[in-house]
Amino acid sequence: MTDKDVKGTTTVGFNCTDGVVFATERRATMGNLVAHKVADKIFKIDDHIGATIAGSVSAAQTLMKYISAEVALYKLQNNKSISIDAAATVTANILKSSPLYVQTIIGGVDSTGCKVFSLDPSGGLVEDTCISTGSGSPFAYGVLEDRYNTDLTVEEGKIVALKAIEAAMQRDAFSGNGPRLATVTKDGFKRFSDEEIESLLKEI
Repeated sequence: MTDKDVKGTTTVGFNCTDGVVFATERRATMGNLVAHKVADKIFKIDDHIGATIAGSVSAAQTLMKYISAEVALYKLQNNKSISIDAAATVTANILKSSPLYVQTIIGGVDSTGCKVFSLDPSGGLVEDTCISTGSGSPFAYGVLEDRYNTDLTVEEGKIVALKAIEAAMQRDAFSGNGPRLATVTKDGFKRFSDEEIESLLKEI
C-alpha cells in the first residue's frame, strides 16, 4: 500500500465567543494496520488561521503546503493578513482545480469575528459553527450535539472538544493514540503540549 492509503481519523473545529478550537486524535491507518501513532492533523496556516485534515496523508500535506503558500503570498502582496473567508475560498479553489482525497476544516479569527468552514475533496465549501470530519465524526457529533453551544468560551470549548475526541477514540477503530488540541484567539494560534492536554483531560 502507498501513503495514499493511509487514512482514518476524527477532527473537530468550532467557534467560541472569543476564538476557535480545533482537536484531533493521532492515529493513521492502512486498512486494519495502525500505520502511524503520532500523525499530526492540526496545521497552523497563519497566526490567525488553523486547519484540520482527515483522509489521505499525502493529499492533506500537499493541500496544507498550498494553502500556507497562498496565504503567505497574499500577506506579502497586500501587506495585510488574509480574511478567513478568503482563505477558505482559496482552499476550495485549490481542491476544485486538483481534487485531493481529504476533508478539511479551516477557521480562525479576523476583523469580522470567529469563523469555521468545512471543505470536501471536490472543493465544496460550507460555513458552520461546529464541524467534525472523518470516520469517528458520528461519535464526536454525539458529544457535540449535547455539549456544544455558541456561548462557550475557548477555555470551556477545549474541554468539549477533548470530550468529543475521547468519545470517538473509544468507539472508532480508525481513531486513537491520544488527542491533539489547538486554539486561535486574538492572541494568535496556540498548539497545546501533551502535558497541557493531559492536565485538561483530568477535568473530563
